[in-house]
Amino acid sequence: MFYTLNMKISYVFRFAYVPCPHTAENISEELMECFSDWNLGRKLFSLTVDNCSSNDAIISILKDRLEIRALPLQSKFFHMHCCAHILNLIVKDGLEIIDGSIEKIHDSVAYWRATPKREEIFEQACDSLSISYSKKLKVDCKTRWNSTFFMLQTALMYKEVFPNLAKREKKYKCFPNDNEWEKARELCDKLDVFYELTLLFSGTKFPTANIYFPKVFDIRLTLDEMLFYPNVTIKSMVSKMLDKWKKYWDKIHGIMEVACVLDPRYKLKMLNCVIL
Repeated sequence: MFYTLNMKISYVFRFAYVPCPHTAENISEELMECFSDWNLGRKLFSLTVDNCSSNDAIISILKDRLEIRALPLQSKFFHMHCCAHILNLIVKDGLEIIDGSIEKIHDSVAYWRATPKREEIFEQACDSLSISYSKKLKVDCKTRWNSTFFMLQTALMYKEVFPNLAKREKKYKCFPNDNEWEKARELCDKLDVFYELTLLFSGTKFPTANIYFPKVFDIRLTLDEMLFYPNVTIKSMVSKMLDKWKKYWDKIHGIMEVACVLDPRYKLKMLNCVIL
């Protein structure tokens, strides 16, 4: 899929099947064919891709095949990393630190979602405690940090149900203690801001270039504040996230600053804040 973005709407030009092997050469060939069909070779500004080595190779091949003089500033701004993907990497790095702290919650959710019979028992336990089973328990996926956020968020709704089940079900021995629930609640509070930013960065019905710079700056301010949080586990997580932030966003892509200046809500105010 390739798309171009103006300040109002994005247009999907093509969904393409690329046969194996999915090498940089094959993918760049498909992109070049799309550029040629739509006469975009001399109208490209930038290409946004996920952060992986194969995409870096694709960018290099495209630069060789496109007319560099037709690209703004000799292709200086041609390669754009996907900010939503970078944010995903930042939070994933942080979550690796606290895996042990939420292990019992993960195991508990996995236990009660393992079979339809166990789900039924869990729902009955909710009814007996007058807790509405409005949302099913969610098992997280290690490759998607927001799934861990959803898992914790949903499990916290049924915090009182798990110890009740532990008294009735002898095989269920992995229920979290009060300290682990408290860590989960604190973690959810901290992850909520990153989830909201992910939704903003992933927006399809509004422009995102103008909010890139201020929101990246907001992430840095949030992480700096969280460094002073008393919970040692949270502080370790934030420290790891800051390292990843510095790796990708210590130097902001210059064109994103221009987009911020052109937004009448920000103009030069945001740049002045950074300079100060």
